[in-house]
Amino acid sequence: MSEINVTPFVDVMLVLLIIFMVAAPLLTVGVPVELPETAAQALPSEQEEPLTITLSADGVIMVQTTEVAAAELIGKLRAVATERDSDKIFLRADGAIPYERVAQVMGALNAAGFNNIGLVTDTGGPSLDGQGG
Repeated sequence: MSEINVTPFVDVMLVLLIIFMVAAPLLTVGVPVELPETAAQALPSEQEEPLTITLSADGVIMVQTTEVAAAELIGKLRAVATERDSDKIFLRADGAIPYERVAQVMGALNAAGFNNIGLVTDTGGPSLDGQGG
């Protein structure tokens, strides 16, 4: 037989594709928080890994997965800003956090040189256009 049977190869590749599709969302950096739901669309992705600040329900501030004291936040972010090309930063805040605390952290991000702040939410929230949720 002089032909190559590609059916087993295609089957293996499809199984690997499914495995990577399931595993890829689990590889993202994250701290468990209950994000508020909104009707906003997702932002387009960038080349550089996004810098993420997380405010958990118990008030802990995390830069990526590292816990940072509130007094040290601006200094650490200034050090990070010198190594990055983009001033884009994502802020994830638990829905139970008071808005005042979120605004304070946003002010600290601005003071550290990050002027392009994206608020991370879950999709599927109320659209507030009178047509239901």
